[in-house]
Amino acid sequence: QVQLVESGGGLVQAGGSLRLSCVASGSIFSINRMGWYRQAPGKQRELVATFTPGGTTNYADSVKGRFTISGDNAKNTVYLEMNSLKPEDTAVYYCHAEVQPVGPIRYRADYWGKGTQVTVSS
Repeated sequence: QVQLVESGGGLVQAGGSLRLSCVASGSIFSINRMGWYRQAPGKQRELVATFTPGGTTNYADSVKGRFTISGDNAKNTVYLEMNSLKPEDTAVYYCHAEVQPVGPIRYRADYWGKGTQVTVSS
């Protein structure tokens, strides 16, 4: 089994910064991609940013220039540096990983963390 544990959420004023971390552990053969999604009340979960072990990143238009995703492959960890936060960034942020689990059969599976709350006050 694979577990994702997020940390770093909290309450911050508009214009402030937060850094989220997510560590993947368990029966991991390799990680294809890690990323962050968010879900605000009454809205669907949406992509924030993704990171591949090769260093390729992808961002939602709404966070480009303000958020930076990075990773530590040796630690199976992904980070999200969030700057110039806005009230509309308020949401539960979920870590996601596309993993090849350990085992005789190679397959990819999606895993999610439990989420961490980010609240930006105006």
